[in-house]
Amino acid sequence: MNGSMTLIPVIDLLKGQVVRGVRGDRQAYRPIESALCASSDPVTVARTLVDHCAAQQLYVADLDALMGGRPQHDVLRALLLALPDVELWLDAGFADAEAAAALGAQLAPHSARIVPVFASESLHSRAALEDCRARFGAAGAVLSLDRRGGQRLDPAGCWDATSLWPQRVIVMTLERVGSGAGPDLETMAELHRLAPATTLIGAGGVRSSGDLEHGHAAGASAWLVASALHDLQLPRQPR
Repeated sequence: MNGSMTLIPVIDLLKGQVVRGVRGDRQAYRPIESALCASSDPVTVARTLVDHCAAQQLYVADLDALMGGRPQHDVLRALLLALPDVELWLDAGFADAEAAAALGAQLAPHSARIVPVFASESLHSRAALEDCRARFGAAGAVLSLDRRGGQRLDPAGCWDATSLWPQRVIVMTLERVGSGAGPDLETMAELHRLAPATTLIGAGGVRSSGDLEHGHAAGASAWLVASALHDLQLPRQPR
C-alpha cells in the first residue's frame, strides 16, 4: 500500500517469458531486463513483484492470447500454484464471457482465484458486455477501458455504458505504459466524476510515489505497475 493507493504488479507474458510492455506496441516487446529481478521467468518475476508490493493481486496479460494465439495454460497454472494467496487478474483478449469462463474452467481447480479482465479493445459488442455483467456480476470481473493516442479502443461502446460497468474498472492509457511519461490524470479524473462509486484502477505512466499520490487525488484506488518496479522507482511496500 502506498498511502491510500494499492499497487497491483503486472507481468506481460509472451512465449513463456516476461517481457517489458512499452506503449502497447506488443510486436516490439522484449524479455524483461530488471534491476529488481535478474530473470524473465514468470514465476520468479511474479514472486519478486508480489513480495515487493505486498500485493494480493497480480495482473497478467497473456500476449500470446491477446495477439490471437493460444493461451499459455502451463505458465498460468504455474503462477497460480506458486502464488496460492494471490488473485490473478487475467487479460487474455476475451471477446465475451464464454471465452473467459472456458479458460477459467481449463485452469481448475484454481478458477476461483482468477478474475477475468474484459478489455474494451477486445469485447466485440454491447451484448457481450451485458453478458459479462450477467455472468460474473458486479464483483466477479474487471473492465478495462482502453485508449491510445487520445482515441478510445472501444468497438462495443463500453466507455459510455456506465450502467453495465462492474465495480472495478481499469483506466488503461496504452501510450503511457512503460513510457515514463507520467500517469493520465485527466482521464482518471473525468471517469471519477462520471462514476464516483466505481473503484478505478489506473494503468500506465507511473514514475514515482508522487505520481501515485496524484493518481489517488484524481480518483484512483489502485494502480497497475511494472516498469516503475523493475527500474526501482517505487519503494518496497510493508506488509
